[in-house]
Amino acid sequence: MFGYGKKNVEKSAELLELGNIRLNCKPGEKEAVIREVGQLLYQCGCVEESYIEAMLQRELTFSTNIGNGIALPHGVEAAKKSVKRSGIAVMVFPEGTDWGGEKVKLVIGIAGAGEEHLEILSIIAECLADPADVERITGCSAEEILTMFTGKRCPQ
Repeated sequence: MFGYGKKNVEKSAELLELGNIRLNCKPGEKEAVIREVGQLLYQCGCVEESYIEAMLQRELTFSTNIGNGIALPHGVEAAKKSVKRSGIAVMVFPEGTDWGGEKVKLVIGIAGAGEEHLEILSIIAECLADPADVERITGCSAEEILTMFTGKRCPQ
């Protein structure tokens, strides 16, 4: 169903944890959604709590809605010092949620340590290269999403 590049598997294997995937999210206000996805990154130890405010600041500068039903909230450049390790958190909105006048179905919070931000974006782009992938992901289990982004299988 989904592919991930072999070149990215080693780098992406630790990017996403099962606990950082939320399925069947109900539509909410954009600020609340950013806070929730940021909280996931904070709770797993990827970022300091201050990074959540930096994610909100980024959204004020420009929308992180990249089209195709995907938003990629992340912190402003000055917040790099708040990133402890790279990671992502995924929220799936089967009905969509308003993101500046457009509906998004997939919100992926990003924390990139050092210069890893671009590598993370590359992994996400590769996993969601086909516009139909976003629609398909709304019906996936958390385990399938984990495998899609990391190549790791969940222990049974």
